[in-house]
Amino acid sequence: MKVRTIAVLAREGGVGVETVRFYQRRGLMPTPERVSGDRAGGGVRRYGDEDVRRLRFIRSAQTAGFTLDQIGELLALDASEDRARARELATERLGALDRTIADLEQARAALRRLASACSETTTGPCPIIAAFQGVSPR
Repeated sequence: MKVRTIAVLAREGGVGVETVRFYQRRGLMPTPERVSGDRAGGGVRRYGDEDVRRLRFIRSAQTAGFTLDQIGELLALDASEDRARARELATERLGALDRTIADLEQARAALRRLASACSETTTGPCPIIAAFQGVSPR
């Protein structure tokens, strides 16, 4: 097993050192004891492969849109192997993503209409600017 400093752990996990510390304060990452008498730097915390895996899991779950509280629950579920609850959390997240996608598709359609209306006229207020200002274009 390769041991790492917090800086190496952070780099391998694609985050900053302060992010690792933040996750530790939130209870998402363990805080290992300081290793004393280590020639490479006495009193330095050392992290292993499992810490890298856990950090990457946290980052992946965040990318999927899970909150830190939900990620903490997922990590606890991993230890208990409660697949039903993990599926429930994933299903809830899928529903939220579907709603966000629907909202974004509506916004895209509205912006397309405004851009088209803007290109059709050269006088009066721009329909895009007017829409964002809450003014009805003439």
